[in-house]
Amino acid sequence: MEKYFAHETAVVDEGCSIGEGTKIWHFSHIMAGSQIGRQCNIGQNVVISPNVILGDNCKVQNNVSLYTGVICEDDVFLGPSMVFTNVTNPRSAVNRKSEYRTTTVGKGATIGANATIVCGHDIGAFAFIGAGAVVTKTVLPYALVVGNPARQIGWMSEYGHRLEFDESGIAVCPESAARYKLINGLVSKM
Repeated sequence: MEKYFAHETAVVDEGCSIGEGTKIWHFSHIMAGSQIGRQCNIGQNVVISPNVILGDNCKVQNNVSLYTGVICEDDVFLGPSMVFTNVTNPRSAVNRKSEYRTTTVGKGATIGANATIVCGHDIGAFAFIGAGAVVTKTVLPYALVVGNPARQIGWMSEYGHRLEFDESGIAVCPESAARYKLINGLVSKM
């Protein structure tokens, strides 16, 4: 008896690892060699390619493809129809499988609907990628980025609230009351 749920239309290949309590919904394909953590939710029409790693409690919304080279740490949110790439210069007639680039999405990060993450650019822990953004460079932990190409416009708390720093470089999350410090262009939780 499996310890996860897969809808009857989902295809789960032999040789993948799926954690307890995970749910895989309609028309999704989990390919051999992929690793999915505990308590994840894999939406409709999702493809998880070989050797992709999803941590615990990840939420993958409908129509997302996670290609070989993608690693998501715990508590990552992938919005509807967001896109990862895994080759920087794809051509149909040129096999570049040996050139797949790695993209790591840090713990607690959010990637909004229809965003594109160009491969080889990591997303820091608790970063927040706005809907439709096109990420062409590495994103710092707690950074808020939007646009095409994506540019940083602020910082976000672990609860997903925009942080407003005072003159001493301190911000407080309005929901959790957690305190954050901005030092030399980097944010850390106090």
